[in-house]
Amino acid sequence: MKYEMLYVLDPAMSDEAREAEIAKYENTVKAMNGTVVSIDKWGVKKLAYPIRYKNDGFFVLMAFESEGAVCAELTRLAGISSDVMRVMITKA
Repeated sequence: MKYEMLYVLDPAMSDEAREAEIAKYENTVKAMNGTVVSIDKWGVKKLAYPIRYKNDGFFVLMAFESEGAVCAELTRLAGISSDVMRVMITKA
């Protein structure tokens, strides 16, 4: 199935940490026999409402094809990470 994962990262992260976080989700999909179609970095955008007292966030959209179990694992990893402010996975 095709999925899209939109997540918001803390804008205060360093570039190296941000790239490592993005690569972590990409590698998780690949490790579970999925394929990453695209990763679109939208950059820092203003949030509709404050999250953790922050008004901005770094948005990333990752499109991928995989089994449903991958979505659960990605959601679990994002929930553990303190740098991820919000995550949403939808079927494309």
